[in-house]
Amino acid sequence: MKNLYTTPPEALLDAVIKGLDDVKGCDITVVDLKSITHAISSFFVIVHGSSHTQVQALANSVEKVCWESLSEKPVSVQGMRNGEWTILDYFDVVVHVFHEEARTRYALEELWGDADIRKIETVEA
Repeated sequence: MKNLYTTPPEALLDAVIKGLDDVKGCDITVVDLKSITHAISSFFVIVHGSSHTQVQALANSVEKVCWESLSEKPVSVQGMRNGEWTILDYFDVVVHVFHEEARTRYALEELWGDADIRKIETVEA
């Protein structure tokens, strides 16, 4: 079995972003929490899909890419069945996959004003 914490957070972040981009995740945002005292992880990744089906597909794609490229599995997955907000917890990277309406309602990015927040540019096919 793979030891915990062996994958650098940046490599895991890259795999997460690839998984989201593969399924056309909307408005991929990275919240860098490394400079925040007592933050629970190094990065939050926030993305949304336009349907419940896409929310599930985004979460599934992240799991697939992280496993196939890094042999990493999330320690916890919550909300997969409801299609509104799914959280994949990889310790150093926590992925929040929202339905578009839920993302607007929760405004998670606004809670981390002290963090470095950047939008990921994706290439349209």
